[in-house]
Amino acid sequence: MTKTTFLLCFITLLASSSALPSVSKHHKVGFYELKKGHISVNLTNWGATIVSLHLPDRHGKLDDVVLGYDSIDTYKLVEDVKTSFSGGKVGFSDVAWKVKSYQNKGLAPHIVFTYHSRDGEQGFPGDVLVTATYTLFGHGKLAVIMTAKALNKPTPVNLAQHTYWNLGGHTSGDILSNDIQIFGSQITPVDDELIPTGKIQSVKGTPFDFLKPHPVGTKIKELPKGYDINYVLDGVPEGKELKRVAVVYDKKSGRSMDLSTNKPGVQFYTGNNIKDIKGKGGFVYQSHAALCLETQAFPDSVNHPNFPSTIISPEEPYKHVMLFKFSTKDRPNFSSV
Repeated sequence: MTKTTFLLCFITLLASSSALPSVSKHHKVGFYELKKGHISVNLTNWGATIVSLHLPDRHGKLDDVVLGYDSIDTYKLVEDVKTSFSGGKVGFSDVAWKVKSYQNKGLAPHIVFTYHSRDGEQGFPGDVLVTATYTLFGHGKLAVIMTAKALNKPTPVNLAQHTYWNLGGHTSGDILSNDIQIFGSQITPVDDELIPTGKIQSVKGTPFDFLKPHPVGTKIKELPKGYDINYVLDGVPEGKELKRVAVVYDKKSGRSMDLSTNKPGVQFYTGNNIKDIKGKGGFVYQSHAALCLETQAFPDSVNHPNFPSTIISPEEPYKHVMLFKFSTKDRPNFSSV
């Protein structure tokens, strides 16, 4: 019997045009822009998803750094995932969320999406009220705050924000030359089905060691397809305090992304299964066209008592914070190790 990985993944590679259906089962589907300074983020309430994010390069040229599609009709899941990485066959990424609040003016443009997951939906117990809030603030900062409240029964919740990033621009090719530093000295190794074994393993002396920054592609050929692994983040345990997750730097454009979270892990994925995918503007995406940094609790935690618990209850709600800092410079803010 195959173990089930309880990862309710609600942000995935998604469409980006007016071809989205205008009406879903409960809510109209639309597009919403957040803009502050030179940064603009486009989102849709279909899956509470980032559709595009435009950033300037070192010369001021704007590019869209998120992969996506021109139509919901061509939406595809690019991974062949056998386990429940989306909360069942129809995950939170495949439903229309309610727009609770939207403001694209002032010091902190923001949007709040909500979704009510009913008892028994996709096999999960209890009613759960989920929110996803996106806020632009300060200079080049994007905050993503995900909350979940169990209304009547304990239930597993592990939300993941699954945007496909290419800081060179979504049409720039692969991300193998991007420098990356990941602040995790251990991983949770997996079996042949990509299910965590329950062990925690040091990255020292392995291709998974990104404690010192270097290009994504330096040792990627030592792996069967590429990176798709959960890192145990260094620093304080899960809680209110944020810790650094990773820094990504595209040398050609000068764009960098610095990510922090309050969660204990991050799934690093390098778009291994992307092949001949027709994306925005007809551009064809190939393997390693983007990378994902999905902060999270450890996958399959319900089957491993040594992993941090993902069970929430009416008395113990869920809160997940991600802070992205985007900048353009000749040298990003890497840390010495």
